[in-house]
Amino acid sequence: GPALPPRALPAPSRAVPHLHCPSLQHFRDNYLIPQRPVVLEGVMDHWPCMKKWSVDYFWEVAGCRTVPVELGARYTDEEWSQQLMTVSDFISQYIMAENNIGYLAQHQLFDQIPELKEDITIPDYCCLGEGEEDDITINAWFGPGGTISPLHQDPQQNFLAQVFGRKYIRLYSPQDSENLYPHESQILHNTSQVDVEDPDLVKFPNFTKAAFQSCILMPGQILFIPVKYWHYVRSLELSFSVSFWWS
Repeated sequence: GPALPPRALPAPSRAVPHLHCPSLQHFRDNYLIPQRPVVLEGVMDHWPCMKKWSVDYFWEVAGCRTVPVELGARYTDEEWSQQLMTVSDFISQYIMAENNIGYLAQHQLFDQIPELKEDITIPDYCCLGEGEEDDITINAWFGPGGTISPLHQDPQQNFLAQVFGRKYIRLYSPQDSENLYPHESQILHNTSQVDVEDPDLVKFPNFTKAAFQSCILMPGQILFIPVKYWHYVRSLELSFSVSFWWS
């Protein structure tokens, strides 16, 4: 009979590969240069944050600091907003109260609170990039279960390091961009219109053509997200992650 068109069936999901402390050269040749996602294990085992960080510890070292907090399950929601509040208010209103969804997501946290920066280490693999160490952006992501980062892409390579809690993550190649229906607007052109876990296939029929990889990122694991790779992230429980953006 006639050959089926390629990928007529829903594209398969594949697990992201895992590697234990690969050498710089192995990581470069097999993941960085070909731009393939990978979960790195054993790299952050010795970071002090793995033993020290907890809700109580943040309250203690950062409670009185004022930080921007994102309110709402995801930044594409109508009711999403940003508000300044102290870390202790954020913890009592959003971490302890189960019904409110709010996310502390920001890069000034480590500049404001040097104690926290001493608890993490920039992964050695970042030295394979063109930039200097000062060019690396370090972001904190702290929030309850249920927070979602909609499917989006970033302009730099990303290491997402999981300190506590677990995150469900889905990854789509930039080659599939046209099947992911990016927003038309300039401000959201790096974000997909599709709700990944409940897609409207009448509105976005080609979404089923896009192959994806997925993983549950566990504490102590670092996910390499290549530049412009589309990623969707849902916190499964109270979670703290650190991301390193590098070029």
